[in-house]
Amino acid sequence: MSTRLVILGLLRERPLYGYEIKQIIEEHMGDWTSIAFGSIYFALSKLDEEKFIEKVSTEKTGSRPSRSIYQITEVGQAEFLRLLRQVWSQVERHYFAFDVGFFFGDALPLEETKSYLQRRVAQLESTVQHITAHRAEQLADEAVPRLAAAIFDHSLTHFQAELAWTQDLLGKVERGEYP
Repeated sequence: MSTRLVILGLLRERPLYGYEIKQIIEEHMGDWTSIAFGSIYFALSKLDEEKFIEKVSTEKTGSRPSRSIYQITEVGQAEFLRLLRQVWSQVERHYFAFDVGFFFGDALPLEETKSYLQRRVAQLESTVQHITAHRAEQLADEAVPRLAAAIFDHSLTHFQAELAWTQDLLGKVERGEYP
């Protein structure tokens, strides 16, 4: 659903072709949404088929493949608002594959478990540093809306909490409280 919402939302601003949508997502949304490149073209095709968007032109430059430019339709505007309202009305419950792994962690040697937890802490620290740096970089750009700060802070808060929880868990494992 988020792929459809993002595409319709971006097309509200102006007609775009698939690669432009991909670039906008990567440059401005990559830290807080995971939309695969292939899913963009699949979604564009479905949205066009469902009449939520329409092809306004096809361009061909030199030896490059042709590209279709899409715009949102009136029906697409209504679908965008329906999806947007749906997102606002839902609280998502997240299930973590890590929790399942930890539940069965006693099947591994204790040192291996500690090693995984130490690597997880390092990965989370790296992620927090990346988001912090990317947040500063993006917010320095006047073209980036101010509300992006809140979105970055949302991801950052989640990763900081995950880091603190993992550090606490590692400490408990090292003290012999688990497993």
